[in-house]
Formats: sequence, structure tokens, C-alpha cells
Amino acid sequence: MLAGILAAGTMAPAAIGAGLLSNQVSDSVDAISAQLAAADPPLVTTVTDRDGAPIATLYAQYRLPVTAAGIATTMKAAIIAVEDRRFYTEGGVDVQGMLRAAVNDSTGGALQGASTITQQDVKNYLINVVDRNNQSAQQADREDSLARKLREAKMAVQLNETKSKDDILADYLNVVEFSGTVYGVGAAAKAYFGTTADKLTVPQAALLAGMVNNPSVYNPYAHPDKALQRRNLVIDDMVTNGSIPASYAATAKATPLGLLPNGPATPSSSCLGAAPDAGFFCAYAESYLERAGFTADQLATGGYTIKSTLDPRVSQVTKDAVDANVPTTQDGVANTFAVVQPGPNGHQVLAMVANRNYGTDPGQGQTSTDLVADASNKFGSGSSFKIFTSAAALVTGKAGLDTPLPNPDSQCFTPPDADAHTPCYTVHNDGHYADPITLEEGLATSPNVAFVGLESQVGMPAVLDMAYKLGLRNTLATNDAGRTPDPKSGNPQYREPQSQYFKDLLSFTLGNSPVSPLEMANVSATLMSGGVWCPPNPILSVTDRDGNAVPVPQQGCEQVIPTGVANTLEAGLSKDTTSGTSAEAARAAGWTRPDIGKTGTTQQSESVAFVGGVDGYAVSSMVFADGPHPREICPGTPVHLGDCGHGAFGGTVAAPPYFHAMSQLLAGVPDQPIPGPDPAYLTARG
Repeated sequence: MLAGILAAGTMAPAAIGAGLLSNQVSDSVDAISAQLAAADPPLVTTVTDRDGAPIATLYAQYRLPVTAAGIATTMKAAIIAVEDRRFYTEGGVDVQGMLRAAVNDSTGGALQGASTITQQDVKNYLINVVDRNNQSAQQADREDSLARKLREAKMAVQLNETKSKDDILADYLNVVEFSGTVYGVGAAAKAYFGTTADKLTVPQAALLAGMVNNPSVYNPYAHPDKALQRRNLVIDDMVTNGSIPASYAATAKATPLGLLPNGPATPSSSCLGAAPDAGFFCAYAESYLERAGFTADQLATGGYTIKSTLDPRVSQVTKDAVDANVPTTQDGVANTFAVVQPGPNGHQVLAMVANRNYGTDPGQGQTSTDLVADASNKFGSGSSFKIFTSAAALVTGKAGLDTPLPNPDSQCFTPPDADAHTPCYTVHNDGHYADPITLEEGLATSPNVAFVGLESQVGMPAVLDMAYKLGLRNTLATNDAGRTPDPKSGNPQYREPQSQYFKDLLSFTLGNSPVSPLEMANVSATLMSGGVWCPPNPILSVTDRDGNAVPVPQQGCEQVIPTGVANTLEAGLSKDTTSGTSAEAARAAGWTRPDIGKTGTTQQSESVAFVGGVDGYAVSSMVFADGPHPREICPGTPVHLGDCGHGAFGGTVAAPPYFHAMSQLLAGVPDQPIPGPDPAYLTARG
């Protein structure tokens, strides 16, 4: 009879009182029921490496869904005994309880409960699923009013007509909160006892069933005595309900809580919990998907499986290499290392590591800044930026690989578009070089005067455009201070992006501005792909909770420079490890493989870099001051900050991790030759 009354949305005024808000109840129920039907409970998203091994979990609610058959009979019996003994016989609502609560409310008494498991299922779906991001709606879901009770009751009747009792019970046990971020019996069984929902014992099931009434009060870790009393009450209820014999109750109640030590055993809910060699990669993969259109909430609740491009072997080997070069807790010195796999159809990111670990404890050498993906190296990568000037010169015909470049020990250059009052820009070579010097020889030995002169001849617009094309897409969206440009700032250094800030500054080719280590590795990948730029992609596939493929939009690849230019520049960069700035470190490492490379050292040795590639690995290794009091970086064991007179160089400090890691990864692999130069780009053409 009550089911019929609730379906109509009205109740007898004489029994309930006038103005029962029956219209409000009827108007809202259908809409809410539709939301319930469409709402999927939040699930854990798993990020894996390219082999399918998990590297991180993302979630807002730790939930491991199980079917009705996957829930132990002990758990079903415990929850029914303490929450709703007539569950299998009622029609979704407790008729007597609802009438008692309604009469009591209409006469001014406190609103009574009388919620069945089916009604609680509705309420939990509203609070934990439908309205989980809407605090005001959640408050309405919890309000102590008859109108809310009636809405729940009507929806419970509807639910009871469309689902089996076993499925309703499973839904309830999958959605209900236990404590903290633990939701559902599958997660609770694992988090509290290290077991699965189908193996719960009577004492375990009784403890969990007792918690749902008030997860905070009966949290067994925070309040073990109250949790024990509540558990034993549930065991008594199970006896009363005929679920277990009275002879077993004493034994069950004498059983210790049996919890896993040190709190619920839940995995980390973010990339901060990833392994030391995967944290920065995971953070980049997450931000990459958000830029592709996924929201943070979708990633934390969608139950996706994100198969990434991370190569576990490459990642571990490179992590070991940077840790050996600069210890994780070394004060004020970071060593990042990025590896990208080149290719004309895509650039997959294989590894993103640093001596620092991705985390929140600076005392343990951790940082929550993505040192590898972001333009976090605020001091720059030094002379490796000469790659952009060289590429622009080859494309515009201002110089070829064999072109002699004027190279005095020092020279003062007039910035482009300068007026009569603008002082010239003085540049010195660090040591004595040939004058003139060919572009090829200059790429190996890195004189400053020759490249600033070439940059002045080519023009800043062409050089900046080349830097963008080859890979500094996000780097050039920042400014010289490493910050996102602020159009309201009165300081041009903070207002203009690099592409504007450097339009009149010839210092750009000397690499003294913030840069993304990952994007510099992708610059090498562009050259090694025959001049094809592709976004550095960390994602192989995404599947939803049902195993269906989810498309991930991404920017397409672009032929940004002619293949002949890319090959010629690779040929020019192939001398660095044989006769150039990293040759001594290469000999010390026993390195003989043909490769490409360009070192970089900033003026105060606050940052040094090696950018290059070999046999399908495009790499950047950067060592830079990352503390609040940056100083000169000094070589040694370990690399450290100090006042060492003539500090670290890209060849002495940034290149060794490259040789160390690549020697291991390529052991036994045949050499791949570097492409020869294109004759069309050996001499200047215009």
C-alpha cells in the first residue's frame, strides 16, 4: 500500500499533516532517478608502463568493484543483520518504519530513520556518485527532512522494481563509504585486511558492516575500542537474525580486529606515489591528457587504464645514471634526463628522470615541480641553443656546414633594430679558437663570438622561429624569468614571452633563458626524424572501465625543416664526442659510437647541458642549480655547488650520465651511422 502512495507522491493529510511538499517530491524524483541510472561510481585509474606494469594510480575514491557473486555470504549476512533484516522481503521501503517516521515528523518529533538498504543505496549514490563534487547538493542529500526521506523512498521503490535484491545489495556494498578514501567492500577488504571481498570472515565482515553507520566514529585505526564494540554488536545481530549459531558468537567476538598495520593499506592517489624513476613521467602524462581534453576529475574517477610509453629499462638505467652523477639529496643541484624515441610518425617519450624524486619532502631530495617537462631549468642550457642558430642559417642559406665564420676573441655586436643610443653587446670566447672557423668546427668546439655573429646575420626572427619549429613550443610560451607571461605586468621581463622578449637580444643563442629538458630532447628527436617535429607523446592507449578504447587527440607531426637540413645539421653535430667539447668525457667512458651531441654551459656555470642522440634515442641531460641560493656548479664526486674558479661544463658534468646510460642500453647493439651532409647545405647560398 505504501509503495502505491509513494509512487503517487502523496500521503494522507490526516496522518501526515497538510503541506507535505508532495509536488516537490514528485517533480524531482524522475530527474534524480535518471541521474542515478546514468551515474557510474568513481573508480581507480591505473597508469602503466609500455609493458602493462602499473606505475601509478589516480583516484578520488579508492574503490575495487565486485559482483554479487564476489561478495562473501558472511558480508551479506552482516550488513543485512545490522542495517535491514527485512531486506529480502520488503518492497524497497520499510512500511512500518516510514509511517512511524512520517507521523512523528508531522507532530513535531525528531525525524526517525527507517531507511532500508535500498534507500541507503539511493542516498549513497547521490552523495558519493551523483553529487560528489557539489557540496550544496550533498547537504540536501543529507538533510533531516521528510521530503528527502520521501524522495529516497520513491526512488527505492523504483529501484526495487528494476533490479534484483542481490544486485541492489552488491551496488550498495560497492558504493558505501568505509573511511577516508576507502569506498566499497572490495577496497575495504584489501585496505583493512589484505584480502578480497569473497574471503571475508565473520569477524572481518562484522567490523566492516559496523563501520558504514558512521565511518569516522567506527574507524578501527582511529577508534579501535569503539570499532570493536560495534563489531561485536553486529555479531550479536547476526545471531539474532539466524545468520550464525550462538555457539560461534563468543569465539568470533574474542577474535582480535586483525587489521593490517600502519593504517589502511591504500595505494597513493596521485603520481606522487609513483616509483622514483616514474614520477616525473607520470606527472607529464597526466598533464598531457588534460591538455588533450581529459579533466582532472575524469582521470581521478574514470577507472581508465592508461598505457604509457615509458620504457622501464630505459627509465631505470637513466635514473641510475643521474643518481650516480648527482645524489638525490645533494644540496642545490639537480640532474634531469629525458629520452625521446624519434620517428617520422611520432615521438614517444621513453624516460623522464632526475636525481630528485617526485614528491613533497625536500629533505629527502623530493620536489613536486616537474623538473623534466617544465621550463624549470631557469638558467638555460647554454650553447646547445646554437643548434637553432645553425639550423636557421642552413635554411636561410646564410651559411653552410663549410662556411667560414668570423671568430675574433671578442666582438661587440649591435643588437637588431637598435637606435643610436643603444650600447653594443660585447661577446667573448672562452679560450682561443680559429678565426675564421667553419660552422661544422664551431658546432664541435662552441665559440661564442662566431655564433652570435651568425645569429646577427641570420636575424632574430628566423632563429626564434627555428627554435619553436624544432621543439621549444612550451618553452617559448614562458619568458626570461621562467614564468607564464603576465599581460598586466609593468615589467617587460615578466610580460612578454621569450619569442618577444628575445627579439632584440642576441644572447638567445648562448642559451641563458629557462628551458624544458624534455623539449630539448625532442629537438634532437626532430633532427633524428629527418626534420619532422612531433609532440613528445607519453601515451600509447587509454581504455575505459569497460575496456573500450578512448581516443586521445593530439597535435599532428610537421615537416618543419627539409630533410637535407636535418641530415646536414646531424653531420655537423656528430663531431662533439670525437673532437669537440665532450670528447674527453667520451674517451674516459670508452665511448666510440657514432652519435650527435651539443654541450652547453651558462656563464656562471649555474647550468650545464648535453643534448644529443644515438641509435634511436634522443636525449637531454642537464645539471643545474635548483635551490634557493644558486651558485657555481663544480665537478667532482659528487657534483656540488661551490666556488671552484672554473666550474662545471656540459662536457664534464652533463655528458657523463649520457655515456653511462647509453653504453648500458646499447650493449651488443650494432652501431647506426649518422646521415651524411646534404651537398646543397655545405656552403652559403644567400
